[in-house]
Amino acid sequence: MKSLTPLLKKVLAEIKPSAQEQKEFSSATASFLKKLNAELKDAKATLGGSGANGTWLSGNHDADIFVAYDYKQYAEKSSALSDILEPILNKLFPKQKKQRLHGSRDYFQLQYENFTFEVIPILQIKKAEEAKNITDVSVLHSIWVNKEAKSIKEEILLAKQFCKAQLCYGAESHIGGLSGHVIEILLVNYSSFDKFLKAAIRWGLQEVIDPEDHYKNRDVMFALNKSKLQSPLIVIDPVDKNRNAAAAFTEEKFYHLKEVAREYLKKPSEAFFKKKKIDWEEEAKKKKLNLVLLELEPLEGKRDVVGVKLGKIFDFLKKKIASFQIKQTHWDWDTIAFLLEKRELPAEEVRQGPPLELTEHVKQFKKMHKETFVKDGKVWAKVAVKHPRLEDFVKAVMKEKYVLEKVKKVKKVKVE
Repeated sequence: MKSLTPLLKKVLAEIKPSAQEQKEFSSATASFLKKLNAELKDAKATLGGSGANGTWLSGNHDADIFVAYDYKQYAEKSSALSDILEPILNKLFPKQKKQRLHGSRDYFQLQYENFTFEVIPILQIKKAEEAKNITDVSVLHSIWVNKEAKSIKEEILLAKQFCKAQLCYGAESHIGGLSGHVIEILLVNYSSFDKFLKAAIRWGLQEVIDPEDHYKNRDVMFALNKSKLQSPLIVIDPVDKNRNAAAAFTEEKFYHLKEVAREYLKKPSEAFFKKKKIDWEEEAKKKKLNLVLLELEPLEGKRDVVGVKLGKIFDFLKKKIASFQIKQTHWDWDTIAFLLEKRELPAEEVRQGPPLELTEHVKQFKKMHKETFVKDGKVWAKVAVKHPRLEDFVKAVMKEKYVLEKVKKVKKVKVE
């Protein structure tokens, strides 16, 4: 493997867990697993995910624990595994606050020795075809990564940090990026961080990446179900040929990754590995635009579910504020920003109604609007704009039920 550049070595020194971090992680997971396995019957708990793969980033205090139940005994009880596991966790960790989170199969989250443990019940399988639930395949992923990625784990860390800094990391629906597992697959496929970025630039829409050549002599687009082919990138799961591992990747993040990959390769910089902090007030002044800056306090709960609600607020506000001519938008979890051309709208607007031949609809339209006129074979109305000033408009929109029911609190509303 080609040695890393001085720049990448410097980045790696910051993102790779220190010896102390690794020691604390190993100690906490070993203690947790020892307690849990002592209580389990017909099942074994093991570390999974990036913790097992050795591909976790410094500062990440999450650990995935998979509790694998004997296949013969529990295959027909697949849907009951969460109910079987829950009382065991309650007994072992009575003082820890636990959350039962809904997924394809319910799993549990709790704090233990300064780490967040996610405990996922699965069936012990040897091949993907045996799976009764998508989570059953998870351990096979770790086995594959540890076999195929032994020499490139540092390259995987660089790719993860790059995608994280560029807001392209995470398959949660509110992010629409690449999951850690997909990044691992891509790095195995391309063998290095630089080659991954060079390939990303060349990707066409619905590029197919099949590291294990499951579809060597067949067209993936015909072999896979259409519902699994909606993403701009098709990554065939190396341990499950029927799964597109990149199904959550959105077109927006696809093109953004291509763009920043091109920029980085043109002029490599440490800045690409750090989340960009934008001073929106300065940005607005520089571009001579109006600013709407919102800070929200999210609801408590599963991050993915909370994120969906925040995303709906962003989409709702984007649609509502469009008449002020949006030039730039930004949404990063609890912060939303809009840069706008207009500060004030006309006092009234002209609203289009139905064609004149639709007489009943025309009657209804005229009932709804006081001042109407006919033009180009349609009826139109002059309507007073309720909040023509941007400040008043934003204050009114932020009080709407649709917004308030999706957040714990609106912390800050700034219009400049």
